[in-house]
Amino acid sequence: MSIGLIALLDDIAALAKVAAASLDDVAGQAAKAGAKAAGVVIDDTAVTPGYVIGFAAQRELPIVGKIALGSLRNKVLILLPAALALSYFLPSVITPLLMFGGAYLCYEGVEKVYEAITPHHARAHEAKLETVALNPQSLEDEKVASAIKTDFILSAEIMAISLAALPVSSVWTQAFVLALVGIGITVVVYGVVALIVKADDAGIALAKNPSASAFGGLSRGFGRALVRGMPYFLMLLSIVGTAAMIWVGGGIVLHGLEVYGPPSIHHSVEAAAQAAAQALPAIGGVLEWVVVAAISGVLGTAIGAVLLPVVEFALAPAWKAVKGLLR
Repeated sequence: MSIGLIALLDDIAALAKVAAASLDDVAGQAAKAGAKAAGVVIDDTAVTPGYVIGFAAQRELPIVGKIALGSLRNKVLILLPAALALSYFLPSVITPLLMFGGAYLCYEGVEKVYEAITPHHARAHEAKLETVALNPQSLEDEKVASAIKTDFILSAEIMAISLAALPVSSVWTQAFVLALVGIGITVVVYGVVALIVKADDAGIALAKNPSASAFGGLSRGFGRALVRGMPYFLMLLSIVGTAAMIWVGGGIVLHGLEVYGPPSIHHSVEAAAQAAAQALPAIGGVLEWVVVAAISGVLGTAIGAVLLPVVEFALAPAWKAVKGLLR
């Protein structure tokens, strides 16, 4: 009896070791896959705070929470099963779908630039698209919906990059790894976003520190600097986020063109990047990345500029007509 019990315990210990090794392997795969998508994650972090700017302080965290929940739903409930199904049944449609999403990001980014440069014309443009909210609640709902739509495209790119980075394994392992990546990235991104949007409130609290000690003085000085600096930081972050949308969108389309377009596109981009890298070998890797990013940005701007009138004069009227028929 005792020998049988010892053998059973040995089997359980062996199974536990296998399970632990499997979990370590999954965690390692998730970390590597998440690192591959780091660029898009940074863009997601830069884009999101722009949707919270302008709302009352007490609504900032609830709005971030709504967007985070929408992002989790995008990644885990929609994109994860869709990515696995498409990679198994229709792998050829993944790149065209990503290109469509990239074009949407280009449109969103260029539209924001258009709003900043010509606010009067931008308001007329928004009115034609029926995007002007009538009250604070509808404005909040509209901003949250817009943020979740943008997040969907960025999340699709994150999940696609992560899936491509995974080694060949069972569908359950891939699903588990993608779920870890999706949840982990969402927690990190929206945790950082929450810290950013509430930094001014933390600054006010520090500025009111009543302590007469040297630490209290430093605390008040840092708090005042934080309060004064946050509007400029948020403005800079908004600019970075808008540029990131155009750059990432253009990069997605550029990658698709390398797959489906004429080979000369890929060769030209590669030649330009390598020429820049060879000009200054000490920072060749950085220059190579900068050149590809610049080309992606120019392409994204051109795509967005073309889509702006297409959406306003063709797609938006068609959508209004469809909604009118459905009412």
